[in-house]
Amino acid sequence: MPKNIVHIIVDTSEQTLEGFCDAGNAVYRASISTASNGVGQMMGSECTPLGEHRIRAKIGAGQPLNSVFIARRPTGEICSDALLKRFPTRDWILTRILWLCGNQSGFNRGGSVDTQRRYIYIHGAPDTHSMGVPSSHGCIKMRNNDIVRLFDRVEIGTKVSIQ
Repeated sequence: MPKNIVHIIVDTSEQTLEGFCDAGNAVYRASISTASNGVGQMMGSECTPLGEHRIRAKIGAGQPLNSVFIARRPTGEICSDALLKRFPTRDWILTRILWLCGNQSGFNRGGSVDTQRRYIYIHGAPDTHSMGVPSSHGCIKMRNNDIVRLFDRVEIGTKVSIQ
């Protein structure tokens, strides 16, 4: 059985996410996509926030791969080529959501820099979205199989460092 992940490090320059177990060993690694607007804390910036965070909520347990979410709720749709063509401008959030909360008051928590109120997630994305290059609206996108594997190995409260 794989070891639980107690700390996640998101590297925005390398576009990778690594998970570490209690002993400090890397036990998980995946290619990701952070914000096309770069890094930043401000509300409305569509940037990926830096600093120390934690997982506030885990959403989507048991949902099928490619399940579509809007406002953190499954729509009942399964992402497909036809659905992608029908809604070409939709910000696709698929399969699972790990909702992040900032831990640093005034930097990524509170006021106009609040990660949680910015609705910053680690979430699944359509298979047609490239990983390894910034392309999100602020969130951390992953392949659907990768987010399922990560989701199953973390708990609410897991530390997430975004660098």
